[in-house]
Amino acid sequence: MTLASRVLALVRDTLQATYVGASFASDAFFVAFRLPNMFRAFFAEGAFTAAFIPMFNRKVGESGDLSAGLDFAERALAVLLPILLAFTGAMIIAAWPITWALAGGFTRQHPTDTQFAFAVLLSRITIPYLMLISLASLLGGILNSLDKFWVNAAAPILLNVSMVAALWLFHGQGPDAAYATARAQAVSVTVGGAMQLAWLIIACRQSGVRMRIRRPEFDADVRRLMKLILPAATGAGASQINLLISTSLAGYLLASGSISSINYADRLNQLPLGMIGIGLGTVLLPTVSRLLATGREAEAMETQNRGLELALFLTLPATAAFIFAAEPIVRGIFQHGAFTASDTVRVSAALSAFSIGLPSYVLVKVLTPGYYARGDTRTPVRLAIISVAVNIVGNLVLIPTIGVIGPPLATALSSSVNVAMLWTTLNRRGHFKTDSQLRRRAPRMALAALIMGGALFVLTPYADPYLTRSLLVRVMALAVLVSGGGAVYALACFATRAFALDDVRLLLRRRRSA
Repeated sequence: MTLASRVLALVRDTLQATYVGASFASDAFFVAFRLPNMFRAFFAEGAFTAAFIPMFNRKVGESGDLSAGLDFAERALAVLLPILLAFTGAMIIAAWPITWALAGGFTRQHPTDTQFAFAVLLSRITIPYLMLISLASLLGGILNSLDKFWVNAAAPILLNVSMVAALWLFHGQGPDAAYATARAQAVSVTVGGAMQLAWLIIACRQSGVRMRIRRPEFDADVRRLMKLILPAATGAGASQINLLISTSLAGYLLASGSISSINYADRLNQLPLGMIGIGLGTVLLPTVSRLLATGREAEAMETQNRGLELALFLTLPATAAFIFAAEPIVRGIFQHGAFTASDTVRVSAALSAFSIGLPSYVLVKVLTPGYYARGDTRTPVRLAIISVAVNIVGNLVLIPTIGVIGPPLATALSSSVNVAMLWTTLNRRGHFKTDSQLRRRAPRMALAALIMGGALFVLTPYADPYLTRSLLVRVMALAVLVSGGGAVYALACFATRAFALDDVRLLLRRRRSA
């Protein structure tokens, strides 16, 4: 489901590149979309899930009855709903200063009053998504705790369906086409949020979960939940906070189109991150929390080791591909319509810089459940604050020297610092130890990824002539490039003994027995 969502997101971004390009209109939309996207990462994939799922599971485990967990969920909803209504209203009223802060005032872009008012309008249109996705995260957390992962993972597909439909059916025409298209996109964000919430309400009812609206009461459980949410938000959303800071500084220090270039690169970088990191994080948190709740510490550590091994197996080749073949990938996906060859050069440079931190972005998702499952949301936030400080310093040093590459490189470096601190702290506490299998396989997977990267570097000149032709030709050329790289990586894994044929046979036997 996450794969389907990310593929649709790629279609969405390709259509945006075609109809809007990398201009002030696209910068304005990306700024407006940054806030709801950040809240989605904080709540749907981070804070609320991290704080709510362990408490929900504990309630069910202590009583042996789902109704105890649902009672806690209803009490949480009763407090969350009025807070979200008030917060959303306040954000809509304060859209002007929020937009200014998110964009660094667009200082280097010198927007007219009309252009800046347009950016504020887009922010006001997208802000209601914050409330919708926060409510959806509560229902999604319940479904994850019931092991109905696919239902919650399918919800983001609806957001992308809404946004793709808006771009395809309602893109603008004429001299103001980019602005009309950006406005349609902003509307589609809130429409998509409503669709996500409706989907999860229906799914919960089909699973026997019916939520009632109660009078809000700040009892001990709700106070504990609220106490856990804020640090969990900062800890889980460190990469989003870093990207927010990078976007603001880019708007303040770089020329028009720079915000769009960074965001297009980030969207490609998010493709493996979404499929791997979010998927692993979604499954690991309830699994590890259940194992720890029943005293099965060794099984919890084994689960995290295998999660980390899988994360490296899938992210290392993606990193190599984005470093050695960034330009042909960007050209084949984005370079048509309003998206020019010079845009390709900027976006591919930013993508290579982002990808340096790709393994660490995913490892954060694998390591943080080790804290949240034990009820510790404070340590990740403390470490995240340090990484944010590293990001700010990195941006201020790198933007004046290397321009648009600076923000993604600073984000990658700060994420690497964050994961190093998370790893070290878990290890020092005895909550995570790498086993012999992981220590043996990790360097061999890295070598296999380097071999694949070298092969892509050799193959890309042969694919390049086909990457600016018709849609079908571009898709086929990219498919050959990607599948060729994947085949080289698979063979290199066997050649370096990162994996053996016995592992494949064991997996096949398990699938047949299942």
